[in-house]
Amino acid sequence: MTMRYIIFTDDLRIVLSFSLALFISLVLIPSIIDIARAKSYVDAPGTRTSHRSVTPTLGGIAIFIGSVIAFLMFISIGSMPSFQYIMASLLIIFFIGFKDDIIGISVYKKFWGQVIAALIVIEFGNILLTNLHGLFYIYPITYNFGLVLSVMTIIGVTNCFNLMDGIDGLAASLAILASAAFGIWFYLAGQFEWAVLSAGIIGATIAFLYFNLFSRRNKIFMGDTGSLYLGFIISIIAIKFNEACIGVTGPFSMPAAPAVSIGFLMVPVFDTLRVFLTRLVRNRPPFSPDKTHIHHYLLELGLSHRAATLILSLTALLFIVISVLLKNLTVFWLLFVLTLTASALSFIPIFLATRKRQQIH
Repeated sequence: MTMRYIIFTDDLRIVLSFSLALFISLVLIPSIIDIARAKSYVDAPGTRTSHRSVTPTLGGIAIFIGSVIAFLMFISIGSMPSFQYIMASLLIIFFIGFKDDIIGISVYKKFWGQVIAALIVIEFGNILLTNLHGLFYIYPITYNFGLVLSVMTIIGVTNCFNLMDGIDGLAASLAILASAAFGIWFYLAGQFEWAVLSAGIIGATIAFLYFNLFSRRNKIFMGDTGSLYLGFIISIIAIKFNEACIGVTGPFSMPAAPAVSIGFLMVPVFDTLRVFLTRLVRNRPPFSPDKTHIHHYLLELGLSHRAATLILSLTALLFIVISVLLKNLTVFWLLFVLTLTASALSFIPIFLATRKRQQIH
């Protein structure tokens, strides 16, 4: 018996990963919507939500299945030793989000589930930060420091995306932009397996975005299943990006890699940190619910979900461009520029919304 092998070029694998993930998610979502409606897995309007009608959740299932099948089909596992451990950790994250969407899960269990998933991918997959690229004049770091920093990065980015899932299309749009930014660099730098991974995420998330933003009859939310999954896998990609940039020279070098990766994720990261700090200053728990995210202020100004998402997506794109253009700065100075710009841009909607509130009263 002979076995036939189909040889795909790297470029074709990237295209096929994107296309297959897109197709599978597009096909799955209408069926998921039917199941969610039949079983009442829906999100009803309330004081903590910004939508006005009962909407099916569980869109993250399609994002997960579509992208994972694309990974399994087109990633060369032999060229990516960490793949099996990434998949193991993603399964844990998927079931945490799925349970939270179906019956709920305590913050304590959700946190420790994320920690376990992070430790799997760090310890067994070797997805670990080992270098600060000159931040505070520090380059290589110890294993223990890298372990703690890597866990904090994964948990932090995962929950940043979870918190961005507050209006239609926002978390998905930010995930697409970040994945595209990282994926393009991986492709140019010859890290093709990671480019295939990024392409699968983009394809599956674009399919979801279509139903979430533009479909009236089949509108769906991604739920924690989707937001936790996207945040977790993008955090892994960000760590890999920082490690892959070590020692790279030439046109694709990223001397300020940590700051560049933060720039690619600036909107969710900065907004989450700003909200947490604001709550702490007001003597409130950082995870206490309120409507102080930037997208809430944009809605308060009268913008629609689509308009607010478009503005924040363009802002995220601006930070990506700034990060690439200023990649040769030191990590500290690029972080300073990004933080200063984010602070200035955040002040505008907060100031306008506060002023509008005062005029009403």
